[in-house]
Amino acid sequence: METKTYIWLGIFIGGGVGGLLGSMFDHGSMIGLWSILLSGIGSIAGIFAGYKLGDL
Repeated sequence: METKTYIWLGIFIGGGVGGLLGSMFDHGSMIGLWSILLSGIGSIAGIFAGYKLGDL
């Protein structure tokens, strides 16, 4: 697959996992501050991981 595909997969998976982890801190709220913050951090980490994976 192309690097771009890995990056997009990393964004979606990292953002989803980060949002779910954040909802645990916000008592189940997916629009809480922790959910949004950890979703952004997960997306950035997913971009980095997808770039590295596509570079192999």
